[in-house]
Amino acid sequence: MIESSEQRESGQDVSRRDFVRTGAVALGGLGAMMGVPSVWGSLRADDRIRVGLIGCGGRGTGAAAQALAADKGVILWALADAFQDRIDGCLGQLTAAADTGDGSVAAPEHAARVTVPKERQFSGIDCGEKLIAKGEVDVVLLCTPPHFRPMHLRAALEAGKHVFCEKPMAVDASGVRSVIESAKLARDRKLNLVSGFCWRYSSPERAVYGKILGGELGPVRSVHATYHTSPVWTRKRQPNWTEMEFQLRNWVHFLWLGGDHIVEQACHSIDKINWVMGNRKFARVTCLGGRDLREGEEFGNAYDHFSAIYEYEDGARAFLTCRQMNHCSNENKDWVACEGGHAFINGWAPPETKLTGRVNWSYSGPTPNMYQVEHDELFRAIRAGNVLNDGDFMGQSTLMAIAGREAAYSGQSLTFDQVYNSKQSLVPERYAMDASPPAPTVPFPGKYTFA
Repeated sequence: MIESSEQRESGQDVSRRDFVRTGAVALGGLGAMMGVPSVWGSLRADDRIRVGLIGCGGRGTGAAAQALAADKGVILWALADAFQDRIDGCLGQLTAAADTGDGSVAAPEHAARVTVPKERQFSGIDCGEKLIAKGEVDVVLLCTPPHFRPMHLRAALEAGKHVFCEKPMAVDASGVRSVIESAKLARDRKLNLVSGFCWRYSSPERAVYGKILGGELGPVRSVHATYHTSPVWTRKRQPNWTEMEFQLRNWVHFLWLGGDHIVEQACHSIDKINWVMGNRKFARVTCLGGRDLREGEEFGNAYDHFSAIYEYEDGARAFLTCRQMNHCSNENKDWVACEGGHAFINGWAPPETKLTGRVNWSYSGPTPNMYQVEHDELFRAIRAGNVLNDGDFMGQSTLMAIAGREAAYSGQSLTFDQVYNSKQSLVPERYAMDASPPAPTVPFPGKYTFA
C-alpha cells in the first residue's frame, strides 16, 4: 500500500516492476469462475476466526463491525492502512460503539473481540502485504481505495485467506484481468470470495431479479438505471502533505485511485444491470460525460456526470445515468422492460419494488441490512465448510463500469473485447509518499485516446 508520513524517511519503496510482477496475470474467460461446494477445513483449536482489515476508512470500519456481528467467534485481529490516524480512528469507533458512517454500529458487546495491539497494526506503503504475511488471520477484508484491490486480492488468496472484497474490484482492464484470475484461484483452492456488490445480498432485489431471471415477464428488452447523488467528501490540502498523500486522502476524486465515480459508486447500478441481463457480455457501449460543476484541487480529475448506453447482441439495451452534483434531485432506481411487462425497483425505498404486466407482484418481505447479510453469509459458509465465490460477476461488472468511463473519456463507442483487452494500466512508477502520482489531467472527449 502506501507509506505514512511518519515512515517517509524509511526508504521503503515498491517499483512499478514489482507491482506488475505480483499483480498482473494471464487473461482468462469470465464464465469459468463459479464457486463450488467444498470443505474449508477445521478452524483453529479455540474455534476463533481471526479477521484482518486492510483499509480503515468508513467503509472498512463498517465492514469490520459487520464481521464482528456475523459470528460470535470472529476476532478483529489485525488492521492495516496507509495512515496510522485512520487505524486509530477505526479502533476508536469499534470500541466505543460509534456510528461507522454507513449505518452500521459496533455494538458494545463486540468491543471485547477487537484485539489489535500495536504489533498487529500495519501502516505504510506495504501495510496490506504485511498484514497478509504477518497478521496471522483467517479472513481478510479488502477496503482500500480500489486501485490496490487486485494486488491485495491476489496476495490474500495465495496466502490461503478467505476474502471479503469491496467494490469496485479494479480501476483498469489489467486490474480486472488480475481479479478474474484471482477468482479462479479462490475456486481452485476452495476459499470464500464475497464481493462488496451489496445489492446482490439485498432481499428485495434478490426477489425481483429472481422472478425476472426466472422468466415470469419474458425476456428482458431494456433496463434504465439511475444513480444521482451529491458530491462525496473531500479533504483540504494540509501544509505537511506531499502530493501523493493529498491524492490518497482524496482518493475518490483521482482516476488512478478510484476510477471516477461511474466506477467507484455507480458500479452498483451497473452491477444490477449485469445481474438482470444474466451476467452476459455487452456488445458495445457508448457514453457521454463531463465535468461541469467541480471546483477545487481536491476534486482531482473526476467527471461529475455520465450517461451510458450498453447494447447487447440480441438487441436489448441498458441505460445508466449517474451524477454527483449539489442542489439537484437524488435518485437510485431501476426500470426493467420485459416482453411481458416491466419491473420497478427503488433501491432507497424497498417496498416500491414490484412487477407489472403478465405478473403483478410487490415485494412485502423483510429488508435486512444488505451490508450485514454479506458478512452473515460469508462467515456462515466458512463455519459450514461451504464456498461462496462471486467471481462470475464481480469482474465483469467492474469491467462494464470501466468501459463506460473509457467510452465517455474518448468519445468512442467501445466493444467488450476492446475494453477487456485494453493495455491501460493506471499504475504509478513508484509507491511512496515522496513519489509523483499520475497528474490529475481531466480527459477531454475527442482528444483523450483509448488505449
